[in-house]
Amino acid sequence: MTIINHIPVLLVAIPILASLLILGLGWYDRRFCYPIALITILSQFLASIAVLLQVLDGGTIRYHLGNWAPPLGIELVIDSFNGFILVVILLLAFATIIYARRSVGKEITPDKIVSFYVLFQLLVTGLVGMTITGDIFNLYVFLEISSITAYTLIASSRKPHSYVASFNYLILGSIAAGFILLGIGNLYVATGTLNMAELAVMLPASYHLATVHSAFLFLMIGFSIKAAFFPLHLWLPDAYAESPSAVTVLISTVMAKVSVYALFRILFTVFTTAYIIDSFPVTRFILLMATVAIIAGAILAIAQEDLKRMLAYSSISQIGYIMFALGVANEIALEGGLLHILGHAVMKGCLFMVAGVIIYRMGTSRLSDMKGLSKTMPISCAAFALAGASMIGIPPTIGFMSKYYLVLGAFEAGLWPYAAVLLVGSLLAAIYIWRFIEIVYFGVPHGDPHGDDHKNATAREAPLSMLAPMVGLGVLCLLFGIFVEVLMQAVGPAVLLLLGGA
Repeated sequence: MTIINHIPVLLVAIPILASLLILGLGWYDRRFCYPIALITILSQFLASIAVLLQVLDGGTIRYHLGNWAPPLGIELVIDSFNGFILVVILLLAFATIIYARRSVGKEITPDKIVSFYVLFQLLVTGLVGMTITGDIFNLYVFLEISSITAYTLIASSRKPHSYVASFNYLILGSIAAGFILLGIGNLYVATGTLNMAELAVMLPASYHLATVHSAFLFLMIGFSIKAAFFPLHLWLPDAYAESPSAVTVLISTVMAKVSVYALFRILFTVFTTAYIIDSFPVTRFILLMATVAIIAGAILAIAQEDLKRMLAYSSISQIGYIMFALGVANEIALEGGLLHILGHAVMKGCLFMVAGVIIYRMGTSRLSDMKGLSKTMPISCAAFALAGASMIGIPPTIGFMSKYYLVLGAFEAGLWPYAAVLLVGSLLAAIYIWRFIEIVYFGVPHGDPHGDDHKNATAREAPLSMLAPMVGLGVLCLLFGIFVEVLMQAVGPAVLLLLGGA
């Protein structure tokens, strides 16, 4: 067995050890925290790329913990689907940890710095574990690790309302976890196993049982809350708006996407298309709710006066695009859905980084305070414009390509009215993105037609450690769209795996 076969367990074990190291050395000198977290996440990211290339070339990698085969042992599995998601997670985690160094110093009190990096590392570990586990109960365990750390990180902000946001997320997250645990329990009662591959083989004989139907509904509701799928999104706006900027970037780009990944994995791998289309048809209802989410999230975003809150509500709309793919459930639409998981991660990461930079320099996220900001922060505003163009779906960005595949998938399924909703959603996105662009490029600060004595005139461009990942993600919005065929070499096999079941 080569080192590449051990990567699944190393992706979980090493960051856990790193979090302990951060805790121990951080008590001695908090300056150790950042480099340890940076090196650990960089190594995870490089390992994820290596393992994805190996999977695409040589097939699925399976690792049995303690050499105990399932169902007695826990299995870690990396295939073309979760290998792709793993790279997305760690790409954004790496960009965020670079960005966090200056951001955290200003938005979090010094006595919380060590705790922040420990929890940040554990959050990434939980998300990675959710992605690569082949055991559905282990999925729940890693979900709880990531959730508990996220609740705490949201509350680490200096903002007083962050405690309320964290508590609201805690309540709704606990309800979601309860639903998920009930669903897992029902599946175990019906089959006697928790291994997802074995569940896929054993469940078809029990498709008629009420236990299986209830398990499906419990899991669907639980993960929909975690993914902030409209109308179960109530925790999201406050959590994104009140948390520290680095935390907002990570949970908005990665955490909800991993819950979407878990939903896709359970629906297509555990229950399979035979169940969700024929035995318990639910895709049309998901499609309907996805279209409502696309429109409602965009309208709510337009109504906001705060930049972070506007971007938070736009995330509800963008999750709708991903769930739209699940509702259509054909090959082309699912390709669009997976592309949008990546696309939304990079473009929303860039947008929230810009918001964080503005907060870092100006101490505000109110849109009305940003008039004429492009004169003093031109690179940040340009990065927002580029990522915003991708959010709207302007070619040749990744946002355009993902929506293009979603529209093609809808047309192939004969669902052209739903395809029209995608276009309406893009038009609504243009309104709230253009609103920011109009304010920063064409707005004049209050009380001074020249803007010379307004606080915008004293704002400076972002520090390099914040600017580099922000611009990098903005450029990726463009490059991923131009070179989408390269991405399709990973997305195509992942979709075929989903449609083929386990």
